Amino acid sequence: MLTGLTLTEARAGLAARKFSARELAQAHLDAIGRLNTALNAYITVLPEADVLASADAADARYAAGTAGIMDGLPIGVKDLFCTKGVRTTAASKMLADFVPPYESTVTANLLNAGAVFLGKTNLDEFAMGSANINSAFGPATNPWKRKGDEATALVPGGSSGGSSAAVAAGMALAATGTDTGGSIRQPAAYCGIVGLKPTYGRCSRWGTIAFASSLDQAGPMTRSVADAGLMLEAMAGFDAKDSTSSNRPVPEFHKAVGKSVKGLRVGIPAEYRAPGLPAEVVAMWEQGIAWLKAAGCEVVDVSLPHTRYGLTTYYIIAPAECSSNLARYDGIRFGLRKDAPTLDGVYEATRAAGFGQEVRNRILMGTYVLSAGYYDAYYLKAQKVRTLIKRDFENAFENVDVLLTPTAPSAAFAQGENMDDPVQMYLNDIFTVPASMAGVPALSVPVGLDGAGLPLGLQVIGKHFDEETVLSIGGALEAAAGFTHTPSVHAGAGA
Repeated sequence: MLTGLTLTEARAGLAARKFSARELAQAHLDAIGRLNTALNAYITVLPEADVLASADAADARYAAGTAGIMDGLPIGVKDLFCTKGVRTTAASKMLADFVPPYESTVTANLLNAGAVFLGKTNLDEFAMGSANINSAFGPATNPWKRKGDEATALVPGGSSGGSSAAVAAGMALAATGTDTGGSIRQPAAYCGIVGLKPTYGRCSRWGTIAFASSLDQAGPMTRSVADAGLMLEAMAGFDAKDSTSSNRPVPEFHKAVGKSVKGLRVGIPAEYRAPGLPAEVVAMWEQGIAWLKAAGCEVVDVSLPHTRYGLTTYYIIAPAECSSNLARYDGIRFGLRKDAPTLDGVYEATRAAGFGQEVRNRILMGTYVLSAGYYDAYYLKAQKVRTLIKRDFENAFENVDVLLTPTAPSAAFAQGENMDDPVQMYLNDIFTVPASMAGVPALSVPVGLDGAGLPLGLQVIGKHFDEETVLSIGGALEAAAGFTHTPSVHAGAGA
């Protein structure tokens, strides 16, 4: 079952010549052909000839003994990363026909490591959303179903919902995602896969279409914790073209998985025990604590007192940055253009036609908080609170090595639920936003199913640039949970 392998398993199989990169790529192309109409995980699928040519080149490198760490591994690429000569839409009408003349640094790094790109995955428009229902190309659908309810379509989470659905359904061994306030971790939890948001600055943002520049961070979405480490090794690295890129060596992250976690101190933040948190989520959290205690970890209660302001602060800072970043889409330089008698008219007509409702909402919020008379009251104050949130994490990490929390306040919900209540939609990110505000690494690991048979994830949050400890703890949780469930529509059923 080639579409059911992890990156690590596939890499070992290719090295041992148990199967070829061409066979592996073809199995995934066949899976996309069978499932993408129903799941809408990909916006653009690369031509079969191009995919197989990349696979053949990988086979040649294996034969020559020069294979890279991602050689021959077929992956999806979130349609927010610019890919040279391949349409890059950000799931927006504004960029529906945009074909970049350059490659983003992250995707260039993956290509240099030998990865085989299958296509560009769906997302919420400009990465703004928690359910992948805000795409101009239609919503992506979670391959999981509630027990006894095959008819109800569930959201895959967002904004990286196409990536999470593709990996869960066997339409890619792994995929890239981006995380601004939880957009890797929350969809990973909803789809029963692993999602890693690295430290801000670990992966270059160059060539990734911007939402909120002080928060956006690329990361891997995979089937195992070791895979997340392996893929991050290929994605990460200093980039002089990104002023926020960190000039630090890239460790062999995958080797952190399987290391003993005995003696590590795990913090449990009191503020994450939110009122109304479902009993099943609390029980899974307690089970995770018990697993880590059994592995030799010391569990410590900690406080992050400004956590309760995290979501509010995020929804001031992120829309403000979005308002600034999306000002470039004016119908003049690139992207959609709607003609009108005046220049202002071109701006208005283009932006009205090109942006969806959620993007317009966030631009309006962001423009408001940046406007004269409100800048100090909202944006400046939010930046001060963000500093306090970051300080909370720094203080906690003086006494513990990692934090353990739920990833999301519930399992995946149905398409159409919560759509009329934007605040309720925003609450899906309540557990993921604080780590984004602090810029620290965070990992979602699938650990079990709720009563409806849907996956639940736990989140491991670590110190700045200490992804290795995060991966070690994540690996311990993964080993204890033994989560091997796959959705019933997984491509492996027919591959």
